[in-house]
Amino acid sequence: MHLYEQTAFELSRMLNSREVSSVEVVRSFLERIDEVDPHLKAFINYTPNQALETAGEVDSKRIGGEKLPALAGVPIAVKDNISTMGLQTTCASRILENYVPPFDATVISAIKKAKMPILGKTNLDEFAMGSSTENSAFFPTHNPWNLERVPGGSSGGSVVAVAAGMAPLALGSDTGGSIRQPAAMCGMTGLRPTYGRVSRYGLIAFASSLDQIGPVSLTALDGALLMNLIAGYDPLDSTSLSDAVPDYSARLEPDLNNLRIGVIRYDQGDGFDPEVTAAVYKAASLLEEYGARVGELTLPLTDYGLSAYYLIAPSEASSNLGRYDGVRYGFSVDADSIEAMFSRTRGEGFGPEVKRRIMIGTYALSAGYYDAYYLKAMKVRTMIRSDYEEAFKKYDLLLGAASPTPAFRLGEKIEDPLQMYLSDVCNITDALAGVPSLAVPAGLHSSGLPVGLQLTARPLKEKLLFKTARFFEEHRKQVPLRPELNFLEGRGR
Repeated sequence: MHLYEQTAFELSRMLNSREVSSVEVVRSFLERIDEVDPHLKAFINYTPNQALETAGEVDSKRIGGEKLPALAGVPIAVKDNISTMGLQTTCASRILENYVPPFDATVISAIKKAKMPILGKTNLDEFAMGSSTENSAFFPTHNPWNLERVPGGSSGGSVVAVAAGMAPLALGSDTGGSIRQPAAMCGMTGLRPTYGRVSRYGLIAFASSLDQIGPVSLTALDGALLMNLIAGYDPLDSTSLSDAVPDYSARLEPDLNNLRIGVIRYDQGDGFDPEVTAAVYKAASLLEEYGARVGELTLPLTDYGLSAYYLIAPSEASSNLGRYDGVRYGFSVDADSIEAMFSRTRGEGFGPEVKRRIMIGTYALSAGYYDAYYLKAMKVRTMIRSDYEEAFKKYDLLLGAASPTPAFRLGEKIEDPLQMYLSDVCNITDALAGVPSLAVPAGLHSSGLPVGLQLTARPLKEKLLFKTARFFEEHRKQVPLRPELNFLEGRGR
């Protein structure tokens, strides 16, 4: 088995026992990137020299007997909306195409302290606004299970990097499903943590009250190991939570005895593929068979979640993206006046979806419409949080789909924004409520594409999500961890 096929946990074990060197591990992934990324387009740029330099440092320290962090020498990919000092951070936008941050995001500082080599920066929908990774200003990313399908979005590049064996771990961000939906479409595990559990400092903002950084991984244990590094209080983030951080990777053996599971009935609604709904109920039956107590529930305001989200998130985006004016930094267009320069810079620098959301948000915040739109959406958000609080009085976990359908075709929805927005319908309310949610693979659709479950828990109960995901991993039977990458047939793997 190639090194790039190993889990992060297994690579860590092999490195710590000195069966392999970090340089060997990193070279294996770099070779894999060279082989498959021209077809998949997961990376905006990658950093082989930097990764090999870090790997060499790790090997020297290990040979010298220095005690190292658990994931030292295990490489990682990073979504390109997370600031990396000295390395371009573009948000997949022309307006930041040449932006090189003078500082690291807090999560990147943690990754560097843990001596994890950074393989590169991954593609995304521009400013994380999208559900297919087709809105990138540079190129779309392809699903490794079928090159004609989208990988989901906006963290499509990070998810594809892990799914195709180009990285054992990746960092993504989730505003309204941007980790969980692509994880479901590519058969990976992806966590949106509790809002405030992972620092947002250095995450280039889309919607500040919703954005969260989280891990993308092949397994629940791998995700838990990465959460151990990135979770915790950060004084640089005013929304950061000060609660103690547990060891997410310790004692992950699932115990379903009397665990209360609520199956969300919404997943039977219009727009849901019948096989996706069937997978949810099959998973519920399996949990019940092993001791869980399973019931059904409805979150009453789910039908309003999408509308509330697409008022709140664009409103915050309108405010956050006001800084890209062609004056302070980033892309700029010369013009005869400040007004013309401002207009042309934003007109040429932003893509169609970003412009659409800025306009929606600006309208919703404008005089005469604020109360009717933004304020009303915020009231709905408060009521949605109350729905979750009531649900968690009865259930420990909520179970549903992570995406209403398997991956759709490239170009299928790009000209129909409403249909694209509806692909987030499973993920929106969790984000509005600020609760942790985990996408877990649930086997393959008859089309051969992955189907994903979504587990949701009370705030700060990420460990329960990982433990339950381990249960599903133990019962995945013959479903492969990664796709076979049929486009490589005849050329070896």
